[in-house]
Amino acid sequence: MSESEKKPPPVVADTNAATAHDTETDAGESEVMNMLGYKAELKRNRSMFTLLFQGLAIAAGRVIADDDGVNRFRQLPMFLGWVVVLILDQCIAMSLGELISRYPTSAGPYYWSFQLAPPRFRRVLSFVTGWTWLIGNWTICLSVNFGFASLVAACVALYHPETILEPWQLLLMFYAVCAITFVVCAYGNRMLPVVDTVCAGFTAVAILITLVCLSVKAEAGRNSPADTLGYYDTSLSGWGNFSFFIGMLPSAYVFSSIGMVSAMAEEVRDPAVKVPRALAWCIPVGGIAGLFFIIPICATMPSLDYVLKAPVGQAVPHIFAAVMGSASGAMGLTALILMITFFCSISITVAASRCTWAFARDKAIPLSRIWSRVDERHGVPIWALALTTVVQMLLGIINLGSSSAFLAFVSVGVISLAVSYAIPIIISMWHRRREVDGARWTMGSKIGWPVNVISVLWIAFETILFSMPQLLPVNEVSMNYAVVVFAGFMVLSGVWYAVYAHKGKFSPSF
Repeated sequence: MSESEKKPPPVVADTNAATAHDTETDAGESEVMNMLGYKAELKRNRSMFTLLFQGLAIAAGRVIADDDGVNRFRQLPMFLGWVVVLILDQCIAMSLGELISRYPTSAGPYYWSFQLAPPRFRRVLSFVTGWTWLIGNWTICLSVNFGFASLVAACVALYHPETILEPWQLLLMFYAVCAITFVVCAYGNRMLPVVDTVCAGFTAVAILITLVCLSVKAEAGRNSPADTLGYYDTSLSGWGNFSFFIGMLPSAYVFSSIGMVSAMAEEVRDPAVKVPRALAWCIPVGGIAGLFFIIPICATMPSLDYVLKAPVGQAVPHIFAAVMGSASGAMGLTALILMITFFCSISITVAASRCTWAFARDKAIPLSRIWSRVDERHGVPIWALALTTVVQMLLGIINLGSSSAFLAFVSVGVISLAVSYAIPIIISMWHRRREVDGARWTMGSKIGWPVNVISVLWIAFETILFSMPQLLPVNEVSMNYAVVVFAGFMVLSGVWYAVYAHKGKFSPSF
């Protein structure tokens, strides 16, 4: 059958319904995978709740990975920006939920684009979406693991403030994080659903402990209720009142990776329902929990001059030291953050490796035969996991030459993920939502249309925000190189498409 004659797979409403016995369920899931064009290779050992907990782990660890909002814009963007972003990102989560319900595969956005797009354009649109999706997974994973290393360095500075870590020392810490995470993800796959569950409970306890400790101690003083939720400093960024939107970037960063959970679709039973439910609940649950972490910090935050002196770009441990009145007290709270970030590193690395594996399975990555292998003993695409880890380690070397260029990868990760979300949503809207309206989990046209429109508009706006320099006037240090890095990745993927994929070797669903 030619590509132009290829039809999208039928709705999977009846074929993957839950049954009384696991063997019958597995047979049904295998049939669904065959209908989608794939062979079931991964073990379905996850549930809706473990997927929800994985999404929460990814979000929780990233709350402190990028705290520029604390450094420069203070309380109003931290609090109100958080609430606004929750509403907007919830629209994205629900839009993605419909798509994953219609096409429940780890291939995610690029598969959705392939099935929804007109036959003439489906391969190129799918390829662009896939590489954007892959780059977003790699660079977001990089930013989390490097943020973890930076947090460890900030802990050293609590006791030795005069110590200045060299870039190569920070790089070695980052390599250690990558190596440990790789081992856990490669050989502990059976326990990872339990790890995600433990992380959810641990995060709740850590938030409660942090709230009580900061509220009771408050050694740096307590801010007035008006300043706690409404203090806003426009003088440092150079953007004037527009700096509120720049101050929203850390909040947007936290939930930008919500769609990465879709890469786990082939490891859960009845993914057409359970994955969308996990996506839909992740932001409300994580957002409310996050307020119990943000508000105590806003209420007890020390002076701006003090916060701006935070070492290694990590303000949270520095704030803890002032509020708790001692390095030991700060270390106790930061230890909780370290554990949460470690859980985040594991969860986000697992998701990124599944994205890499799925894309390699469709022959879109050089040496795809290697990266698409699944280790039968551990049930893990271990070579895709290795590639994900090695790419991070190679990109980490950039920090030795230019920290500004390296920090652009944080923005690139958000931009790439956002663009990969937008493409299939726009294609679905172009076809009047007729595919997603027939999914098992759907918002329906009355709610779906406004939610989709808000999603696309917010993605367009946040892409612009993450491309802008955070400080004016612009110099070689404050310059945002995200657009340059993103364009470079796109050029490389375009070359690979011209050399290889356009010949028909790349084709989601065969």
